[in-house]
Amino acid sequence: MCRCLRGASRSAVQNLLGAWLIERAGRRSNPLFCTRTGRRLSRDAVAQRLSIHAQAAARACPSLLGKSIHPHVLRHSCAMSLLQAGVDTTVIALWLGHACVRSTVRSTDAYVHADMTIKEQALALTAPVTARPGRYQPTDKVLAFLDRL
Repeated sequence: MCRCLRGASRSAVQNLLGAWLIERAGRRSNPLFCTRTGRRLSRDAVAQRLSIHAQAAARACPSLLGKSIHPHVLRHSCAMSLLQAGVDTTVIALWLGHACVRSTVRSTDAYVHADMTIKEQALALTAPVTARPGRYQPTDKVLAFLDRL
């Protein structure tokens, strides 16, 4: 997510989307963004509009300059935000529209691996509080047991 879209800016986007939902006065099943005739936008139309708005946003948020922003990037950013907020990967996958548990694990696995904070939290949970840092040195008793196997 662009560093410029935090706090007040994020709520401004939420307010704009809320106003748009009221203005369009559609049903939940209607597309959020549609053509002049009320049909859903094609993938190309969405990508084109996103490109136009990303260029405009880059003028206000220079960190966007030179970045390739396309619909899949928005999807990925949304998934990462949900993951960082603590939402379970299964819920994220269902929200993204994945129908199969196998594809769920494969697709959300990449998000988990991409976030170092999540990795650090997982590692912190695995280390016993009483464990000393360093390499494990088995006692003579353990070595003798292993030799008997």
